[in-house]
Amino acid sequence: MLRFKQYSIAYLFLAPSLIGLLVFILYPVLDSLYLSFTKWDGLTPIKFIGLDNYRDLLTDQTFGISLRNNIYYTVVTVPVTIALSILLALAMNVKVRGIKVFRVLYFFPNITASIAVGIIWAAMFTQYGPINTILRFVGVSNPPSWLASTSLALPAVMLVSIWKSVGYNAVILFAGLQGVPRQLYEAAELDGANRFKQFLHVTLPGLSPVIFFSAVTGVIGSFQVFDTVMAMTQGGPGRSTNVLVYYIYNSAFLNYRFGAASAMSYVLFVIILILTLIQLRVQKRWVTY
Repeated sequence: MLRFKQYSIAYLFLAPSLIGLLVFILYPVLDSLYLSFTKWDGLTPIKFIGLDNYRDLLTDQTFGISLRNNIYYTVVTVPVTIALSILLALAMNVKVRGIKVFRVLYFFPNITASIAVGIIWAAMFTQYGPINTILRFVGVSNPPSWLASTSLALPAVMLVSIWKSVGYNAVILFAGLQGVPRQLYEAAELDGANRFKQFLHVTLPGLSPVIFFSAVTGVIGSFQVFDTVMAMTQGGPGRSTNVLVYYIYNSAFLNYRFGAASAMSYVLFVIILILTLIQLRVQKRWVTY
């Protein structure tokens, strides 16, 4: 009787969260799965069409371009962000006057709204913005139109994403540095290891679980990028910065192809799931716990 009472009280407290989970997460997930097998524009009756939405993706040129852009975005931003974050974490770990202030400043971009960041950086990348003004000052007579170029727009978006993410990852890696035993550095120094070898054989293995976490979350986040693209380029020029989530958004809320958008969402889910499982499998070879 006492146990039943305890369980009842526990479920009573859990009820609001469980109801929210069912109504706002589980039901939309299952409903969108059903919609992925239908044709629906939000106005006419829902029409079941089986796997047609998934088959159409095989010949959807814009979907292919968006996937390619997303892969390019991920392959560049994730490794570069992690590498810069490691360097920044090492700099943050140096005991100098005022370092705590810099640690806070480095984290600021992460807590700023992505839309606001995108709008500000879009203004900075204009022909007469600060970036091109600096380029003219150092001697570049004809600086590029960054966001109007099909070859430079996506790298510009990636630069902004890296700038915004580095501080967050650096703080996590900095916390990881605090967990690397000082005795290992002392032992390595006694064995004649210089700073670079200490970094290679002590710091990196000690940080490997945190690096793995940053890699997994970075890949997931890179395939879900939307705000920065929306604010800076709206997928243009042409389709050079179109990414999967932005294409899903356009398909659902601008073109009213809710069934096709749902199918794309589940393809994106499968891609992220496969990449995450691969990372979980490979981490056994290089992550040291």
